[in-house]
Amino acid sequence: MSVLKDIKNLRIQGATEIALRSLKYLKKFIGKKDFNKKCKQLLNARPTAVTLYNVLQELKKEPTKEKIDELLKALEESNKKIAKTGSPLIKNGERVQTHCHSSSALAIIKEAAKNKKFTVIVDETRPKRQGIKTAKELSKIKNIEVILLVDSAAGLALSPPVIPMSDIVIVGTDAIRKEGVINKTGTYLLALAAAENGIPFYVAASRFKFDKRKKIKIEERPTKEVYRKIKNVKIMNPAFDITPWKYITGVVTENGIKKPLEIMKELRG
Repeated sequence: MSVLKDIKNLRIQGATEIALRSLKYLKKFIGKKDFNKKCKQLLNARPTAVTLYNVLQELKKEPTKEKIDELLKALEESNKKIAKTGSPLIKNGERVQTHCHSSSALAIIKEAAKNKKFTVIVDETRPKRQGIKTAKELSKIKNIEVILLVDSAAGLALSPPVIPMSDIVIVGTDAIRKEGVINKTGTYLLALAAAENGIPFYVAASRFKFDKRKKIKIEERPTKEVYRKIKNVKIMNPAFDITPWKYITGVVTENGIKKPLEIMKELRG
């Protein structure tokens, strides 16, 4: 099952991309007895991200190929709408900071680059270095200058004068919850640095990212991604952290830019 393996190994990454690839994979199991088993395997591969969970909840109510096509279209259209909504946040000549590799955040950045020139600052995002993927992808886009930093220097771009100061931070998310925004480890520290320096911090998220599950499991990645075994040392490799709402300026959705209080109200509804 290469799709499952690719999701576990991060060859397929990003909550939206995982959902898209999983839906396409599940098409061949519609109407078969192992459909539910395959759904469970996919959900267990990356348990923190909520997008796949939400689309599968809808698919289970109507397990048809037509429903899969409908969900695929909705996921793809949501990113296009988010791009249109969020791109005005980026002004000509500004410095935009991002983290990891988010299709939604990148959609905003790419849309803005159609008629504006600006700089994007991205950290490498250890241990799997998804930020390098982001840097390479953006380096091919006209009008964007890319600066790549090590993770430990990310805060310096939010506090001059060592690195030119960022004007705005735009990141993606794996789940939007009442506790806060769950995203790749390092997001919380970036939000703290942004808040300390008065820099707006935006999160790009479709309705599929809204998480009403009672509990959430923060995924622990294999420790070998960090380093080989060291005697008398416990290695931890959490994949995500939680950024409290007080550090979030707004959430860019397909239905507009929403303030944290609006998001909290929707999550309680």
